[in-house]
Amino acid sequence: MHSNQILFPMLALVGLTFSVLLMIPVARFRAAFAGKVTANDFALGESARVPPETQLPNRNYMNLLELPVLFYVACLTLYVTKTADDTALIIAWVYVALRAVHSTIHLSYNNVFHRLAVFATSNVVLSVLWLRLLLAL
Repeated sequence: MHSNQILFPMLALVGLTFSVLLMIPVARFRAAFAGKVTANDFALGESARVPPETQLPNRNYMNLLELPVLFYVACLTLYVTKTADDTALIIAWVYVALRAVHSTIHLSYNNVFHRLAVFATSNVVLSVLWLRLLLAL
């Protein structure tokens, strides 16, 4: 395996993050055109008047900027130290897949229990990636 392959799961997660980012203005403009919100509802974030379906993309986007930071750091560290191997690559792809499933659940039918199960599993997988990194060093 070439060590630069560990960058591909990172790029996939970046792609997911940008995709969700693009959903935010779509949801906000839809709500504005429907008369559900005004520009003032977003002056200081999101007011209580913002409907839940309009809030979801923003909340999911914030979610993709929180814990995944540790994923990016782990992958970059594996890359820089040339310790990325097939095992780390598989773990990284599993993490990305779980985050994609989490976003899909969150942005579609939004079952909290399903979302929590996937989110918790992704956190365990991220911990395993960090353990893999620790053992590789």
